[in-house]
This record gives sequence, structure tokens and C-alpha cells, in this order.
Amino acid sequence: MRIIELPIEFEFNEQTNRIYPSLIVMGSELTLVDTGYPNFMPLIESEIVRHGFELENLKNIIITHFDDDHIGSLYDFKEKYPSVRLIASGIEAPSIRGERKSERLMQAEAMLETMPEGEKEFGHWFIQQLTTLKTVEIDEKVSDGDLILQNQCKIIATPGHTSGHISLYFPALKSVITGDAAICEHRQLEVANPHFCLDLEKAEQSLENLRALKATTYYCYHGGTFNS
Repeated sequence: MRIIELPIEFEFNEQTNRIYPSLIVMGSELTLVDTGYPNFMPLIESEIVRHGFELENLKNIIITHFDDDHIGSLYDFKEKYPSVRLIASGIEAPSIRGERKSERLMQAEAMLETMPEGEKEFGHWFIQQLTTLKTVEIDEKVSDGDLILQNQCKIIATPGHTSGHISLYFPALKSVITGDAAICEHRQLEVANPHFCLDLEKAEQSLENLRALKATTYYCYHGGTFNS
């Protein structure tokens, strides 16, 4: 078993940005963690192929939480690869399948009311981005402490960024896939985007819980890999 970082580069607001989905390789079986923004599927597919893998071996997609840059292309993947098994927190699943308004959308709508006029264009764009995400049924709902992927991966509840955020711990590899529970910034593990955390105190505690695992490698969706 190994974990491969998939750097996805794109332009936004005339700036070069990157996200780092992860690919878990177990023999010939592939598991993708998070799917990027809407229309990012071709970028992720190309990166997987560049590493020498075949998309027909994609067996699972794990979603760390509901945000447009993490579930944006989930529907596209499921439509193209219908046998892929979708895994997410039981707390996040109702939002992903469209049964409940997402916490992020409720936050964005509330923030819009107090935004300065110069920022409201972005606020409206962000709300539109969230409301147009296509819903998907989750095949397997997980919670803190669950073991998945042949018992090689332990689900770690890391609330704060969202209530149902999960991270993935691989004891045999001494590795963690953090989602947005941590960012690699200035060669340190920090809380990712504190301004958008729904509960900053919980986010800080979740980060401490990840640090306490004393993993050798933390795969951060923003900022890339942190090696302790």
C-alpha cells in the first residue's frame, strides 16, 4: 500500500493555485480522496494516468467533507465510473446527496449579508457555486474509529472546518490524509483557512489530535505534503 499526492494546478483570479488530492494504491486497486472543483475530473484523471495507473482500477472515492473544491467533480466521477464506491462521513452524507442544505452554503448566505459591497460579487459567485453542485448518493457512511480499505485505514473525526469532516490515518504507513483539517504552510501544520472554519475551537483541537498521531507524513489538500 502507498499514498500518492496528485498536484492539480489551475488558474483562479489570475493567480496560479494548487490542490492536492490523494491516491491510495493497494495492489491494483485505486482509491481517490476528494475530487476537486467542478470540471476537474479530466485534470485528476490525467494526473492518475501520468503516474502509470489505469482509471478502470478506480474502486473507491473518499470525501473528507462537503466543500466545492472537494466534491465538485464527484458526480462526474460517479457518472463515468458507476461501479466506484463513494465513502463519506455519515454527518456529511445528507448534504452530499442533497437531502440537507450544506453547512458551507448556510455560512455563505449568512456572510453575504454583512459583506462589504466590494466583496459581494464573490459572495454571490460562491453561493451559486455551492447551489449548483450535483448531488450524489453515498454508498458507505463512516464515523470516527471505523476501519476501511481492508482495515488499513482508520477514520479520524476532525470536526471544525465542517461538523462532519474526516481525516484518514494509515498506521502501517505512519501517514495521515488530512483533507482541510490541516494545511502545510511555512513548513508547519496549521489550521486550514480559519476564516471559513465553522467552529475554530474544534478545528484547533482536531489539528492537535492529528499532530498527536505523530505520523511521519501528512498529506494536506492545501499546501501539499508535510514530513515531520
